[in-house]
Amino acid sequence: MKTVLSYLKHYRKEAILGPLFKLLEASFELLIPLVVANIIDVGIARGDESVIIRDAILMAVLGLVGMLFSITAQYFSAKAAVGLAATLRHELFDHIQSLSYSKAQSIGTSTLLTRITSDINQVQTGLNLALRLLLRSPFIVFGAMIMAFTVNVRAAMIFVVTIPLLALVIFGIMKITTPLYKKVQSRLDGLLGMTRQNLTGVRVIRAFNNEGKELADFESGNEALTKMQQHVGRISALMNPLTYVIINGATAVLIYYGALRVNVGELTQGQVVALVNYMSQILVELIKFANLIVTISKSMASAERIQDVLQIEAGMHITDDKGKTGNNCIEFEHVSLTYPNAGAESLTDIHFRVGHGQTLGIIGGTGSGKSSVVNLIPRFFDATKGTVRVDGRDVQSYDPEDLRGKIGLVPQKAVLFKGTIRSNLRMSDPDASDEGMWEALRIAQAEDFVRGKKGELDAEVAQEGRNFSGGQRQRLTIARALVRRPEILILDDSASALDYMTDANLRRTIRQADPEMTVVIVSQRTSSVRFCDQILVLDDGHAVGLGKHDDLLVSCPVYREIYESQFRKESDGKEAGSNEE
Repeated sequence: MKTVLSYLKHYRKEAILGPLFKLLEASFELLIPLVVANIIDVGIARGDESVIIRDAILMAVLGLVGMLFSITAQYFSAKAAVGLAATLRHELFDHIQSLSYSKAQSIGTSTLLTRITSDINQVQTGLNLALRLLLRSPFIVFGAMIMAFTVNVRAAMIFVVTIPLLALVIFGIMKITTPLYKKVQSRLDGLLGMTRQNLTGVRVIRAFNNEGKELADFESGNEALTKMQQHVGRISALMNPLTYVIINGATAVLIYYGALRVNVGELTQGQVVALVNYMSQILVELIKFANLIVTISKSMASAERIQDVLQIEAGMHITDDKGKTGNNCIEFEHVSLTYPNAGAESLTDIHFRVGHGQTLGIIGGTGSGKSSVVNLIPRFFDATKGTVRVDGRDVQSYDPEDLRGKIGLVPQKAVLFKGTIRSNLRMSDPDASDEGMWEALRIAQAEDFVRGKKGELDAEVAQEGRNFSGGQRQRLTIARALVRRPEILILDDSASALDYMTDANLRRTIRQADPEMTVVIVSQRTSSVRFCDQILVLDDGHAVGLGKHDDLLVSCPVYREIYESQFRKESDGKEAGSNEE
């Protein structure tokens, strides 16, 4: 909670003025029963209309001033709460962006979404109410008790017994419900994860006719969440009836005691009314306070969940090793990688070097570790053994922004963002000119279909690029990577939806566009890598071959098997000619 509330320092003035004006408003409210008592005991008892009129005007003034103070307090409290939520949302989003792939994956996308939306909204609501009521309600409760002592000490002892009983009920329920609300939010994470998975995989679910199973799973998760919420709700719901019982019981005792004291002349009727009014004030404030405690319990649980994420280290430590150790563009020196919570290594003893302007092809079966290799270059993950170098420097010595500024990465899944083609291309370089973007589109074999779109560069891109085909999305993501003119271009199986001719033209234009650019091509097609300067062959995380196409056909059984599975021997000559670049 301390970490979350530390962001309130930017709104320190509002956080102080909000409760302060609420306390001033509460002070005027505590004076009202005394004015009423004076009207009864003096104005009405003596028939003095001037006292009645004067005190009535005084009550109106107290009410009006109290209302102005209350409105002012509402303004400052809302400003502080909304400001904290905005700052917290920005900081949390920024922190999530700084997390390494492994840390982000271990937390989970649905959990992060819940914490940046629902949890922050809970904190905002809780803080807003806390600034308005957390001091005001106890102030009214204890203030009413003190004012009761000024009226009659013996009668005030009823307040002394009542208030601790109420405190026991309120804080007891709060202690029980706070951890339960945290469990509710965790259940919500799971349900959101299930919903997100269903929405993203809706085509697969329908293709295999699994709607019934998925619906049953969702209903099961939803029912579990509902039962947990009902369980917490029942406990929280005890707050109001228990406080009503205690307060109404105390009020009955107070009226009975007051009636006896009035008969013997120890209390006046006005004083009894004042005491009952003070008890009523306590009742109203404790009802507010009970509801406040429920809200604060939810907010504290949400704040702890947000704090858990903020306290996770980004996992991107920068070392001091900045000295160059070679002239190669990319170097892997006996690199191994084990993913968090994995039972075995995903990469084992990978060793190769790629010079500036060279092209490296990486090929292997599904799950052989191809993407794992290229993810180590921009330091999405850190090698668990060995060293990865770019331009002779250990990647861990680079500032992540500087390192990734050298690299243009096209991931396996072609991801486009809602907006326009122009806005998507400029994600790589915000200052890119139209000429630069058209050049990148030409190289990526995307110029023709973009020119055919209404608006061309300003053509609309739907969410996730759904208004483009798979091949068009891949070519646009390749163009996006090329816009920044990277020193290293990584194509992570990003031409899988392209036909052989388009794929060949793409590789040829990339080489012609910038001979100094180092290119890494990950593919399951031998036709995509056969003309690379080097080909790295992976099998179950191990490097089983490294060399040129012709050499690997002789020396590497895995590469030969992949090649022969894709091309018949009698079509070798034709295939080679169609892909010659």
